[in-house]
Amino acid sequence: MLLLADSGATKTDWYIGNNPTDGLQFQTEGINPFHQSPSIICTILEKQLLPHLPVSPASCHRIFFYGAGCTPAKSLEVARMLQIFFTNAQISVESDLLGAARSACKDHPGIACILGTGSNSCLYDGRQIVRNIPPLGYILGDEGSGAYLGKRFIGDCLKGQLPEKLRDGLLEEYKLTMADILDRVYRQPQANRFLAGFTPYIYRHKEETEVQHFLSDCFREFFLRNILPYESDQPVSFVGSIAWFFRKEIEETARQMNISVGTFVKSPIEGLKVYHF
Repeated sequence: MLLLADSGATKTDWYIGNNPTDGLQFQTEGINPFHQSPSIICTILEKQLLPHLPVSPASCHRIFFYGAGCTPAKSLEVARMLQIFFTNAQISVESDLLGAARSACKDHPGIACILGTGSNSCLYDGRQIVRNIPPLGYILGDEGSGAYLGKRFIGDCLKGQLPEKLRDGLLEEYKLTMADILDRVYRQPQANRFLAGFTPYIYRHKEETEVQHFLSDCFREFFLRNILPYESDQPVSFVGSIAWFFRKEIEETARQMNISVGTFVKSPIEGLKVYHF
């Protein structure tokens, strides 16, 4: 019995089974050892993961966990916490970026990118990551991510860079004032999730000329700062909800910049099922 996990800032996708087609897939809260204590992670595993399992944890003999924040040191912590519940399992914990590369590129070389709540990219040789431009998070980086789009869109709306109807519609739909926004961004936890929450609104208005220009500018920033420095002609492949829903805009921006685009995968877990089985 094989257990796979792909964990981002918002959610963890799990798959358990003996083959890639008729196992069980489900979600729990996101697990990130940089932002959550061991006790919180153990609670998520105990209260959210174990109840979903169709078999005893002892029946699981192999676990591949790919997660945000899973640096080598933090990977050991996550592996130890999983071992508490899966005593018979051989456990591998790797970064969500390696999971994205294996999901999108399988065993072929390429540039793999995550565009979800956050963003990241790497140069992949078909087995491992050989170079990674640091994403730096939603304050210093994360260009092209949901948090970045939300941050830029809110800022442009409030500074009058986008039409008033977009600003007024957004504030009305989300029942927010400027004071509310400043409080959520600067004083409340998980501001990245709050900012990424505006992407459905952006998506619904993406055919408007001003929003098209906005999206083109955001994705151009992503390519300039995260892809061109690799100086590689390998195709660029994507995983994540932002990449999936804004595929047309990403492809058009890439075309304008003479960048070759590869595959788009909505959820890394789908490609990881194929890769590992």
